[in-house]
Amino acid sequence: MRLNHCCECFAVERIAMAMAVALVLMVAASLLFHFLSPWWATPLASNWRQMDDTLTITLVITAIFFVVINLFIVYTLLRFRHREGWRAAYQPDNKKLERWLIVATSIAIMGLLAPGLFVYAAYVTVPANALDVEVVGQQWQWKFRYPGPGGKLGRSSIDLVSAANPFGLDPRDPAGQDNILVNNNELHLQINQPVRMLLRSQDVLHDFYAPPFRARMNMVPGMVTSFWFTPNKLGRYEVLCAQLCGVGHSGMRGYVVVEDAASFQKWLKAQPTFAQTMAPPAPAPAPQVGAATGGAAAAVTGDALVAQGKALAESKACVACHTVDGSPRVGPTWKGLFGKTETMENGSTAKVDETYLKDFIRNPQARVVKGFAPMMPKIDMSDAELEALVAYIKSYGATAPSQQAQQSAPSRAPSR
Repeated sequence: MRLNHCCECFAVERIAMAMAVALVLMVAASLLFHFLSPWWATPLASNWRQMDDTLTITLVITAIFFVVINLFIVYTLLRFRHREGWRAAYQPDNKKLERWLIVATSIAIMGLLAPGLFVYAAYVTVPANALDVEVVGQQWQWKFRYPGPGGKLGRSSIDLVSAANPFGLDPRDPAGQDNILVNNNELHLQINQPVRMLLRSQDVLHDFYAPPFRARMNMVPGMVTSFWFTPNKLGRYEVLCAQLCGVGHSGMRGYVVVEDAASFQKWLKAQPTFAQTMAPPAPAPAPQVGAATGGAAAAVTGDALVAQGKALAESKACVACHTVDGSPRVGPTWKGLFGKTETMENGSTAKVDETYLKDFIRNPQARVVKGFAPMMPKIDMSDAELEALVAYIKSYGATAPSQQAQQSAPSRAPSR
């Protein structure tokens, strides 16, 4: 019995020593990882240095508690390990220790909360000279709206959203007629100009976030949320959605271009206003006699249309669900899609031609391709945009358009 008791005591002591060594190694490894790791916040490109300072304060306070608590556990494991002849002393309470713990914990909590309160107070205090820019989120794309010379953003409503009016602006509101619309995923801002971002979602919860600017905010359907910042470094920064918003969430990306005042104004003047987008298209000019026609001109037009379709596929986040290399994803790959016959969930079949693609993009829930879930959102697109996107998909079909033209061209006898 005596031998068994000694063996048990020795085993307990070894376990305590092993735990102490493991805790010391964990603390040392954590500190080394922090100071030597290349993983850190992206370089700051806005005025929100306070956010980085708050993060540093939080990290320091929690690190101190992490190190002290773990080393205290190591001390207790060594100091109060089992020893022959020692007996544990029962101490139901220690008023002095409890007071010290309450004071230390309260100071630490205030140290964690107070900096954040000061930063938030500045975060919600928008400068008077801030430029209002609306960000519209929709699965899985971004759109942007700027005020025109009038300096005001017009009224909008989700009920007014359509292919011709993707922002849902009220055509009866005079303040919205000169609003500048950017129906793609690239936002331009002027350096050192404060900006208030007005966030609006047209479907589900999103979050507009560009890490170098630090500022971010949820986009809640039915609400207009906001935040502000001042970009202070020239460059092109990636935007991502920081709220899980569906299967294409990872592809909901965009860009913020920070440029000088002259470049920003030049870019802004090149963007259409709401009144211009709602105006009826001008009639096409009549062809001039003797003008160059034929396959070369058509080929150039086709290439330009495909390039436009590629840009649309990226800005509308189609590439989040569809590939062009044949690999599977959420939706069917576009490689070899055009010209093939698809089988639907109800057993029917359909040939993938231009009419099929246009109908499917306009109303993706009308029929479901077998093997794929019915989760494609309805994307508002103009007729011209739809033509371009279909041309891009068609370019990855089983037979490329240029090959089709060659196959359908009549053969000529060789000239002598």
